[in-house]
Amino acid sequence: MKKSLIERLDQGPVICAEGFLFELEKRGYMSAGEFAPMVALENPNALENLHRDFQHAGSDIVLAFTYNGHREKLREIGKENLLEPLNRSALQIAKKVANNPINGSDINLLAGNISHSNIWKQDDHESQLKAEKMFSEMVGWAVEEGADMIMGETFFYAEEAFKALEVIQQSGLPSVINIAPMAEDYMQDGYSIIDTCKELEQRGANVVGMNCFRGPATMMPYLRKIRKQITCHMSALPLAFRTTEENPTYFNLPDTNRCACPAPGGKTFPTALDPMYCNRYEMREFFKEAHEMGINFLGVCCGATPMHQREAAEAAGLIVPASKYREIEMQSEIANHPMYDN
Repeated sequence: MKKSLIERLDQGPVICAEGFLFELEKRGYMSAGEFAPMVALENPNALENLHRDFQHAGSDIVLAFTYNGHREKLREIGKENLLEPLNRSALQIAKKVANNPINGSDINLLAGNISHSNIWKQDDHESQLKAEKMFSEMVGWAVEEGADMIMGETFFYAEEAFKALEVIQQSGLPSVINIAPMAEDYMQDGYSIIDTCKELEQRGANVVGMNCFRGPATMMPYLRKIRKQITCHMSALPLAFRTTEENPTYFNLPDTNRCACPAPGGKTFPTALDPMYCNRYEMREFFKEAHEMGINFLGVCCGATPMHQREAAEAAGLIVPASKYREIEMQSEIANHPMYDN
């Protein structure tokens, strides 16, 4: 029998890789800015390969790549007619990988995915109803394709996160709800970050936490506070970029490395963030602290590479297939590199 999400979390850390948008764009299979996940239809093998790379790096959950794959995004790019085929293809690709784990390990969990709708407006019943319908159809397809859980993520309106949770609960599947506050200490509809997480727990979310927008340095302070206020399982899925107190999210993160060829748009987001990458050691320290705090749902969001996901797993005490090649286990080989030759 496949262990459920809660059973796995009760026993210890569970790794969930994401960050597909940036990585697939870098691999040449998506358009930056637009970031519509058409890869599930146009290049399904590329998406499957990415899932397998993350599985090799320790991901226990295969998250269907339906982030931004909602009705509003596809309407914007004139492909709304492909909405259901795209969602079902992404779910089927993820299921194929989940059902074929590496080295005889436990079968991975298949996760459906919904995210912020881009249309939610405070005190606007019409926009909120449209968002609810978008959530419902995507969750419905995930259920029909055999999802084991649903992740709702990147919500910067608290009420939108509450509505997403409600829709997921109607499916009967376990829920993971991740918020993504902007640069302020509160959600866009005025709820504090802490109160939003407390309310999500009170409403019955199985896992509550944060993802995206913030890197390790500016996410960790909130995780510490949230952990003291809620008792349910928590999640932590930061960016792989060095956000700062002055620039807590990556939307306006400056390049302080004297770049001689800046991005044409003038901002580092989303295509010129490379100099702000966190190295593996920074990620390891973040996940070590998160795990020691009792946060068991771990992974890396935008900017994630398999190396970053491996650090999340190993920092939580897991040995994964990619651990075979980690440099700490290969000191003699590294010492043989000419640059290390004494």
